[in-house]
Amino acid sequence: MPTFRLTRRVALAAAGAAILAVAVAAPGAIARARISPPGIHVDVGPLRENAGEPTASWVAEALPGQLAQDLAGRMASANVSVRIDYLTLGPSTGGIGPAGSSIDTIQGVATINGVEMPVRATNSYYPSPVDQTMIERTNRLRVTQLSQALAYWIAQDAAR
Repeated sequence: MPTFRLTRRVALAAAGAAILAVAVAAPGAIARARISPPGIHVDVGPLRENAGEPTASWVAEALPGQLAQDLAGRMASANVSVRIDYLTLGPSTGGIGPAGSSIDTIQGVATINGVEMPVRATNSYYPSPVDQTMIERTNRLRVTQLSQALAYWIAQDAAR
């Protein structure tokens, strides 16, 4: 009988620990993914109409955190609101850019401390044969890289 109790206690403790770990970790991860940092607002409504899903969600997920990181790196204290209007990914098989790269672009309007300005960033994509088998993953990476490029330029303007 003592062996049964010990096993049952161990199983209950392990299950409790697993439930506690999920309860503690999951809400924080979800909150970080969905809540923009203070002073930063990203509107992907126009992008959702122009490019659709999942592109708009990828930008909404990547851009706020990247903006917060780039603004913190430049010691810029700014209220930043960004509206993303367009995002275009060049051909996934290559394009007319340097060394056969495709040019990806993202465009919108940023409002920094009440001053509105058009913003745009580009990124070169160099296709790989492996990318053709993982198109969604590759496109998500391309959107994330565009978001990083745009955040860099917005932070440059905010630091002025």
